[in-house]
Amino acid sequence: MTGLPKKTTERETILKAMEAPPAGGYYVWDGVDEDERPAGREELESARKPRGRPAGSGTKEQVAIRFDRDVLAAFRVSGSGWQTRMNNALKEWLKDHTPA
Repeated sequence: MTGLPKKTTERETILKAMEAPPAGGYYVWDGVDEDERPAGREELESARKPRGRPAGSGTKEQVAIRFDRDVLAAFRVSGSGWQTRMNNALKEWLKDHTPA
């Protein structure tokens, strides 16, 4: 299939457009309005969110456990963080009860 024209990809189009400066020239901050000031490298790097899953406390263990539906519903209805609240409720219960 030689001789067919190659279709230009979007990336190639963008790279070609970046070879020449924009028609109005590059943006230069006038030093007046702080809201229009471009962020510096340090600001950009400090605003970047770390990638990946957040580090856990290292004190928890994942297990499979079965609860009654009404118990789960009571905790889930309280919204986000219900698993932490359930864990805290079990910790409180352990303060007054000795595990067998």
